[in-house]
Order: sequence, then structure tokens, then C-alpha cells
Amino acid sequence: MDKQLMDVVLPRLARPLYRQLERYQTGKMDDDTFTERFEALLRRQHAWLEKRGIPAQRAAIAIHAAVLVLSLPGLRAEAAEANLPLEVVEHKAVREAAADVAANYGIPEPRAAQAISSLVAHYGN
Repeated sequence: MDKQLMDVVLPRLARPLYRQLERYQTGKMDDDTFTERFEALLRRQHAWLEKRGIPAQRAAIAIHAAVLVLSLPGLRAEAAEANLPLEVVEHKAVREAAADVAANYGIPEPRAAQAISSLVAHYGN
């Protein structure tokens, strides 16, 4: 079921996120505005999923995983720049996402990390 959820979340996040990134990269948006709009986009996505009966924890895991999947090009660049394997940078990103989910949704961090990493592994290729 989480994979079906990702099939919905990824395209709903990708389009507006890429539009925001384009505006940011062309200088039409500063750091603060980009961060503000990105967080608002994630809140809207979360609310949209909850209105459709998706439990808050599952929605948060799917959204965090989708963000990581969409961020993979940046993670690859970060890994290359730091001369590290992608897995090291990806693991750190998954851990940070899992910590956020655990802190805000009351689920154990290892469980959140496993769920997020499973989705990233499936959709990240």
C-alpha cells in the first residue's frame, strides 16, 4: 500500500517542487522564500493525504521518502563533492528524515528509517 501511496505522492510533489527549484536557481526566489514555500508545499500534501483517509504517520513517511527520491540528484552531487559513496550520504538523509518523523509522529526512529529507506530504494532507481 505504501508503494501505491508513493505513486500518488511523487508526481504531486515533483511538479511544484521543480517549478520552485527553477525559480530559486534563476534568482527569482531567495533561500528564505524557497524554504517557506517548500515547507508549505509539504504541509499541503500532508493535509491532502489526510483528507483522503491516509493516517498521518503513513503520509509523513511517504512524503519524506518522496522528497528523498526527488533529491537524489542533489545527494549524488553531494556524495561526489565529498568523495563519499552515495550510500553514506543517502543513509544520513534517511536518518534525518526518520528522526523528523519519529519526533513529530511518535513512531520509533528505526521503524521510520526502515520504511523510508525501503521506499527510497524502490523508487530511487
